[in-house]
Amino acid sequence: MAALTAENFAALQSLLKASSKDVVRQLCQESFSSSALGSKNLLDVTCSSLSVTQEEAEQLLQALHRLTRLAVFHDLSSAEAILALFPENFHQNLKNLLTKIILEHISAWRAEAQASQISLPRLVDLDWRVDIKTSSDSISRMAVPTCLLQMKGRTSHERPPLLRAQLVPSSSQWFLGSTTPLPWES
Repeated sequence: MAALTAENFAALQSLLKASSKDVVRQLCQESFSSSALGSKNLLDVTCSSLSVTQEEAEQLLQALHRLTRLAVFHDLSSAEAILALFPENFHQNLKNLLTKIILEHISAWRAEAQASQISLPRLVDLDWRVDIKTSSDSISRMAVPTCLLQMKGRTSHERPPLLRAQLVPSSSQWFLGSTTPLPWES
């Protein structure tokens, strides 16, 4: 992720017009979300609370969004690391306030960013055992080892899907067999 530009830091100076720290905190929180950049409502609230034009408000929200996303992307969890993002000539009190706000919310923002990512399923649980069938209709199937697997994976906050598989030796190779319920599941 690219560093912030001089234009981004110039846009952040608009926060000096805020009536309170809570206004700055609220704008930081709301601008983190990707959907916030296109929000007409947030743009109007920013214009009215800071007495800035639509264009200045849009630049400010984009700068806040980039700043907070950059901090999350680089996993900046110390004040020194966040302060290093700002240029030396940036307003000291505003720099300290933004750093404090980012530190307060970075764990929640990280969780939000991870939840919205597209990723491969993660293995949540694995249960397996080897059974040996001792009774069968055919002599060739007698005493054949079978490996029973049950895996749970998670792709997001949904309920983990369950995969059941049965591995049986065949010509000295293992292959996936039926996905019948395991005995302890019945």
